[in-house]
Amino acid sequence: MAGISVGLIDQFHPAIAAAVTRVLPADWTIRLAASAAPADRAAALADAEVAFVVGAPVDAELLAAAPRLRLIQKLGAGIDKIDRAVCERRGIAIARLAGGNAIPVAEHAVMMMLAAMRRLPLIDRRTRAGAWDKEEARGINRHLHGKNVGIVGFGAIGRAVATLLGSFGVHLAYFDPVAAPAGVAAGLSVTRLDLDPLLEWADVVSLHLPLLPETRGLIGADRIARMKPGAILVNCARGGLVDEAALHAALVDGHLFAAALDTFAAEPPVGSPLLTHERTVVTPHLAGATVDNFEAVLRRAAANAADYLAGRGLPAADAAFIPPLARS
Repeated sequence: MAGISVGLIDQFHPAIAAAVTRVLPADWTIRLAASAAPADRAAALADAEVAFVVGAPVDAELLAAAPRLRLIQKLGAGIDKIDRAVCERRGIAIARLAGGNAIPVAEHAVMMMLAAMRRLPLIDRRTRAGAWDKEEARGINRHLHGKNVGIVGFGAIGRAVATLLGSFGVHLAYFDPVAAPAGVAAGLSVTRLDLDPLLEWADVVSLHLPLLPETRGLIGADRIARMKPGAILVNCARGGLVDEAALHAALVDGHLFAAALDTFAAEPPVGSPLLTHERTVVTPHLAGATVDNFEAVLRRAAANAADYLAGRGLPAADAAFIPPLARS
């Protein structure tokens, strides 16, 4: 479809900004926000029919500055930062890219497990400072082989994590409200458990759920207390899933061995004690952020935008909200 006007409100590395102009159709009008300032984000959407969004919030004020907007396309899966109520009132569709970041997020999650078990940030800092703590590491660090890994959320990312872990010699179980097809579970050698039994069984718990009203605070103080002593919690999903104060307390008192966190309830997590604890591994919500994956993400987003504006609809897995009159 010719002539689509697209606004992008996130800040991009030059390599990613170049990919945007290289991959999207030459006859589309592309406007990138000059900065993260609200006025610049609003300017990027002033004439846009479609907004492409990575992690920036899309609130009522920003939507008010976008009178022509018809579709918000998330360049990922989570849509918890988009004001759905306003979109519903205005008839603005919301789309995600189901599974679009599954491989990079799964790789990051496995990396975080290994880094937490080996206390990699701490060892790295000490080694750079001149220490050579091989024997201390031998008495504390752990390996992944033979451990019980519980995957909480078994969609595209959770299944990709299970696939990657298949060569590590671990025991796998998952919790998800929707059971995976029997063939998928058998092929990945993974067992389905209820959440609390999984937490009691797992040496490593990896979260891969969306942030919804029913999942907010899912891993609270009571469930952290249920976790196996010495377990590790990995969160490459959404910060709001976890009670961070309870998590910090469990690290301080030694109930948990470590935590590996790519997401936080408030981002950036200024002043969070989890940033300074020696048994945390932290990254700035970048699990899905690889240059290798972004062009494929853009192509899927462009196809969704062209199809939707041409009246052809969206793939069922990507359609988070379609205005009633736009339904086929």
